[in-house]
Amino acid sequence: MKGYFTFVLHSHLPYVINHGEWPHGMDWLYEAAAETYLPLLKEFDSLAAEGISAKVTLGITPILAEQLAADKFRYGLINYLDQKIAAAEDNRVEFVHLGNRHLEYVAQYWLNYYNDIKTSFNDIYNQDILAGFRKLQDSGHLEIITCAATHGYFPLLGSDEAIDAQVRVGKETYERHFGRAPKGMWLPECAYRPSYEWSSPVAEYPKKFYRKGVEEFLYKYDIRYFIVDKHLIMGGEGKGVYIDRFSSLKQLWSQFEKSWKPNEENAERSIYENYLVSSTGTSRAAVAYGRHEESALQVWSGEYGYPGDGRYLDFHKKHYPGGHRFWKVTSAKADLADKQEYYPDDVEDALENQASHFAGLINDYLVNNYNETGTVGILTAPFDTELFGHWWFEGPRWLGKVLRKLNESQDVGRVTLGEHLKENPPKVSVSLPEGSWGQGGFHYIWLNEWTEWTWKHIYSAEDRMTKLADKHKDTDDETVRRILNIMARELLLLESSDWQFLISTWSARDYAEERIAVHDGRIKRIADILDAYLTRGSLDERQENYLQRIQADDDVFPTLDFTYWCSLEKNNP
Repeated sequence: MKGYFTFVLHSHLPYVINHGEWPHGMDWLYEAAAETYLPLLKEFDSLAAEGISAKVTLGITPILAEQLAADKFRYGLINYLDQKIAAAEDNRVEFVHLGNRHLEYVAQYWLNYYNDIKTSFNDIYNQDILAGFRKLQDSGHLEIITCAATHGYFPLLGSDEAIDAQVRVGKETYERHFGRAPKGMWLPECAYRPSYEWSSPVAEYPKKFYRKGVEEFLYKYDIRYFIVDKHLIMGGEGKGVYIDRFSSLKQLWSQFEKSWKPNEENAERSIYENYLVSSTGTSRAAVAYGRHEESALQVWSGEYGYPGDGRYLDFHKKHYPGGHRFWKVTSAKADLADKQEYYPDDVEDALENQASHFAGLINDYLVNNYNETGTVGILTAPFDTELFGHWWFEGPRWLGKVLRKLNESQDVGRVTLGEHLKENPPKVSVSLPEGSWGQGGFHYIWLNEWTEWTWKHIYSAEDRMTKLADKHKDTDDETVRRILNIMARELLLLESSDWQFLISTWSARDYAEERIAVHDGRIKRIADILDAYLTRGSLDERQENYLQRIQADDDVFPTLDFTYWCSLEKNNP
C-alpha cells in the first residue's frame, strides 16, 4: 500500500421550509434531493451490492438533516416529482407534434429518470433519505460527519458562546439522527480561526477580547478532526487579493497578523499528512486534514475540469414550461443560443475515460509521495456534494466509476477519515493561520461592502441572547424558557453563512437579505414579548399566536436549550 484516498462530500442547504418555494426556497431542497442525494444514495448502494465499500466521508449539515427528516419535505418532494413527470410527458407530446424525434427521446429520458427517482424514494428508501445513508454508515460503507448547526461562519461569529452553541447543537442533532457521536466536523466554508485577541470588524462592537481557537470547541465536544484548505495546512497566508478592497477585512487580517504566533519552527509540511492543531499549545486540540488542490481542480472547475466536457448536460439552459434541460455544454464558451442538443447515450465514454484519468492521477500522486518520502500518505478530496448531480448531472455516475477503479488498485487504499485517524494519529502538532476555502482564501465572500450590515444585526442578536441566557438560566418558569428557546432557534437561522454568500455572489441576493431581516425581526419581536410577559405575568392571544406561528415555521432542533448561550469562561493569552 502506497497511500490512502477519500472523497469528503459536504451536503448543505440553508433552512428553506416555510420560507418560499420557487425560484428561491423549497425547490432548492427538492432539486438537491432528486438530482444529488438520491442518485448518490443509489450509487453507494449499488457499490455495496457489488461488494465494493464506497468509503466516502459524507458530511450532512444539521440543518439539512432536519429538513430531510421533515414531513413537509417528504410530501413536497412527491408533489415536485409528479410535476417533473407531468412536464416531461407534456414535453414529449410537444416534440412529437413538432416532429423532433431526438428531443422526444430526451423528454422520455426525463420521464424515465423522475419516475425512477420517485420509485426509489417511495419503495426503496421509504421516503427516508437519512435512513438510507445511516444504513450505509452502520454497514461500514460510509462515515457521516457533522457541521455547525446552521453553517455559521466561525471566524466571524461575534462570541465564543455563539460558536459553542453551533457546535453543541450540531453534535446533538447528529446523534439524534444517526444514533452515535460524530468523529469529524466539516467547518462551514472550511473556515478556521486560531486563538488570539480579537475585536469585531463592525465599528459598533469595538471591544477586544481573547477568542478561543476553533479547534478548542471541537475538542470540548470530542470531535476529533476537520478539513481545511491546502494553503492553511502549508502555512501560507490566506489574505488573498481582497484585503485592500475593504477596510473591515483589512482590520481583521491586521489583528490576526499581530497576535498569531506559530507554535512550531519552520517544519516542512505535507498535504498528504494529518496534523494535530493547537493554537494555544495545550491539549485542547483537533486533527486537520488538508484539501488536495491539484486533484480538486480536475473536478470542480467548469472550465478546466471534467464537468466542462461538451458532451455533458448543460446546467443553465432550460425548456419551459417544466424546466427540463435538453442541451449539452457544447463548449466552455458557447452562449445559450449556441448550445447543441443533449445526447444521454454519448456521455458514457466521457465518464469512463475521465474516471480512469482521475483514478490514475490519485494513484500517481500517492505513489510519488511514497517514493519521495517513504511515507504512506492520504489524499483528501473534499467537494460540495451538490456538485455531483445538481451542477454536474452525470457526477454521481462518475464518482461511482472512480470508486470502482480505485477498488482495483494495488497501491491505493480507500478509507474514511475517521478510519484513517484511528490507525494513523498525527505525528506533528502545528498551528494554522486564519482563512477559508472561499475566494481569496480569507473572509471576503462573507465580509465585504455588501454584507457588513448583516454582521451588525448578528452581533446585536448574539449579545442579546447571551445576556438573556445569563439572566434567566436558573428560571423554572416554563414560559420564559419556551420564549428564549424560540429566540435561540431564530438566532441560529440568522447566523447561517449562506445569507452572506448569496448576497456576495448575487445568486439570490433579495432572498438572502429578506431572510436576514425576517430572523432579525423575529428576535426583536420575541424579546419584546418576553419583556411584556415578565411585566404582566401572562401572554395575550396575539403574542401566543405569534410564538406558535414562529415555532411552526422554524420547527428544528427540538432538544435545543437557551442556556447553551450562557457566558463561557474566557481563555487567557
